[in-house]
Amino acid sequence: MSTPSPLPDSASTEVIEIERALTRISYLISRARQHDRLMALAGVPLDRAAVALLRQIADSEPMRPGELANRLAVEASHVTRQVQQLMKAGYVTRVPDPDDRRAQRIQLTPTGQEAVRRIRESSARGMQLALADWSPEELRQLATLFHRMVDDFLSYAETDATQEAAPAAPTTAGQ
Repeated sequence: MSTPSPLPDSASTEVIEIERALTRISYLISRARQHDRLMALAGVPLDRAAVALLRQIADSEPMRPGELANRLAVEASHVTRQVQQLMKAGYVTRVPDPDDRRAQRIQLTPTGQEAVRRIRESSARGMQLALADWSPEELRQLATLFHRMVDDFLSYAETDATQEAAPAAPTTAGQ
């Protein structure tokens, strides 16, 4: 079993600035007014939680509600309520799990696929306008680095979760 790496005494200036920028981005994209504006542009009347769920489903194969909850880092009951509302609105449906016929997976309907397409298109248009002065090379670099950062965050989270789940090594008094 691997031992977790000790945390450094302090973060580098660069890491502190990245964390600050991510905090600002998170705030900007999570504002209710920004969400409402995006939904109006897309013509999709959904709350933020529903949009996050639809986007997650669109980015993967159909999955069980518990898997969706894990990916979104929310309680399973939250996903269950959202799925019920999205089913009533015609955005998602339940399909049999091919690995376990007793279980069901959540899948986008054509209406859900169209909603995600419109949300992404509206979001991308706004981003295109905001980044209009960036060169294509700068945009490629940013996209590459963002994907790398997210992959590293996910890898770290998986490693961290595995280490938390592993039993602690026995200790001997007096060592």
